[in-house]
Amino acid sequence: MKQASWKLINNDTLVIQNHDGSIYKPSSLEIFLSEFKSKFPLKNIALGRPSASLPQLKFSKVPVPLKVLAGSEISGSSTILKLELTVVRPVNEYPQIINLNDRDYIIEDNVWTPFEQGALEDISEKLKKAGITSFGRVTLKQYLSFKILAPHLIDDSSLNFRASTQQGGNEPHEIPLFKGILYPYQFQGYKWLKMISEEDAGCILADEMGLGKTAQIIAVIAAEKTRINSPSMVIAPVSLMENWRREVNKFAPDLKVYLHQGNGRTGFYQNLMNFDIVVTTYDTVVRDLSMLQMVTWNLVILDEAQAIKNPTAKRSISVKQIPRRTSIAVTGTPVENKLIDLWSLMDFSLPGFLGELREFESRFTNDIDGAQSLEEFVSPVMLRRRVREVAQDLPARIDIPQVLEMSDSEVDEYEALRQDIIKEYGKSASLISLIKLRMYCTHPILQSKVMEDPSRFIKYQRMLEITEEIIENNEKLIVFTSFTQMADIMVTDLTNRFGVFCDFIDGRVSVSERQAKIDAFSKESKSAILILNPRAAGAGLNITAANHVIHYNLEWNPAIEDQASARAYRRGQTRPVNIYRLFYANTVEEAINLRLDRKREISETAVVGNDGTADNYADILQALTMTPKHRS
Repeated sequence: MKQASWKLINNDTLVIQNHDGSIYKPSSLEIFLSEFKSKFPLKNIALGRPSASLPQLKFSKVPVPLKVLAGSEISGSSTILKLELTVVRPVNEYPQIINLNDRDYIIEDNVWTPFEQGALEDISEKLKKAGITSFGRVTLKQYLSFKILAPHLIDDSSLNFRASTQQGGNEPHEIPLFKGILYPYQFQGYKWLKMISEEDAGCILADEMGLGKTAQIIAVIAAEKTRINSPSMVIAPVSLMENWRREVNKFAPDLKVYLHQGNGRTGFYQNLMNFDIVVTTYDTVVRDLSMLQMVTWNLVILDEAQAIKNPTAKRSISVKQIPRRTSIAVTGTPVENKLIDLWSLMDFSLPGFLGELREFESRFTNDIDGAQSLEEFVSPVMLRRRVREVAQDLPARIDIPQVLEMSDSEVDEYEALRQDIIKEYGKSASLISLIKLRMYCTHPILQSKVMEDPSRFIKYQRMLEITEEIIENNEKLIVFTSFTQMADIMVTDLTNRFGVFCDFIDGRVSVSERQAKIDAFSKESKSAILILNPRAAGAGLNITAANHVIHYNLEWNPAIEDQASARAYRRGQTRPVNIYRLFYANTVEEAINLRLDRKREISETAVVGNDGTADNYADILQALTMTPKHRS
């Protein structure tokens, strides 16, 4: 019988050398069977166990797990991503990069250890699906694709995709075509956005409200204009179009900007290509989609991107069909409702990254656990800085909950209304069916339609007490209420009662008239009051002349309330801001408040909310069972 022997090459590779000098490279399974089962790979060849030929080696039966290590290095002003194969080590040890050389085992410190069975094949398959042909340098898209395909196989703990929040002075920086000074965190945000854009990827800019997301976006559009000479598009609510035009003219006056909206808008796509930035609205995109698809856009930016939170809405479907190189979703509230909302934003920013919607829903449960799991995947492409982290020069924000008790007569009226709703709707009750209870908690006048002295109502009395103190201090106040009739009552009564400037902004005020009202409010040398609807005037407006905010009635959605508060508490505010939240105990308003607390808890986990049908029904039941009748 012919003889063969085991040989160790380069201290890392086991081979079988035949009698004729030829070399055979066995797999780890063949080596394992030879050593521990005396089952040898070559027929009619006399071969002993590996340890007999190589007594210096020890052989382990316990396989070592494998992972793909994600790392980065700086090259000039760019960050290069790299993927390498590594064996899993204890936490306190640095990962060891493996040079495979067609091996599926490792020899270290004279110990031979096999890889986990099938691990290499699994990794190779996932790399191929992510478009990665070899280890080493990869693009951001390739890294993200591999991460979502094989989260169990990647170790990216050493990566930090977040823009720095380090404080300091306004560092000098040059941004092509950009005029203005960015705060340090804004400049870091610009550099992060530029890195995303240079990778032809996409992202969500989710800085908290008031941190100047618009300036960061204009900076990256301006810089990218010098690299790629194609127009970029900003899609925004109609109320913010003029603000975008002014901000572009302020920060990048050399860029040509065009507002594509209304009856006078162009019907020829060639005209759009004469501008650097085209600003349009979500509804206009739906109407003009076929024309907008004729342009290959450089960057497409969604402002107030929560507008596409519903993945089946026409506006969501339409904006995702616009041809573009880079997608940026901009929102201070990345998800207002459930986790699916974040999927929809990511489906615009990085199409396909989170898989199909049905697959996503089965993978990520709509609760805190699901939010925690999801955060790991979206964090590399979501930039989220909070006011308290980066704007430490802002004055204090003081939140003052005002939990109120109804009077006896109010309790009786509320209880009668609650019972009527239960009888009318029963199990088919919806959030809308609770509107009468919400209206009563705002003011009984909204139900009775009989005009009387509004101050006879407990909540209104408390609002007057707060307002009187603010006026005595010669300061300004914003009051948010959802109901038009309540706004009218307040404007009339507060003007007569206090003799100060008092105006309103809601859906009845055209977009073009709103800034004039804010300017008049801001220019008042004495106290002034502005009554705002949180949906019509709760976003996109800068009202730092006020340093007091009263949420007179609560909204089901915390994002609406937070956006409203940010009208006063934002960059440019120089005084502490007091934010009052008025709600009645043991009523629908307390049910709303509990819901807001729950949503914010999830938001702290993954910057998301929770507004699913099941939760809605639970909140409805809670609201209908809460009663101020049995007070302790």
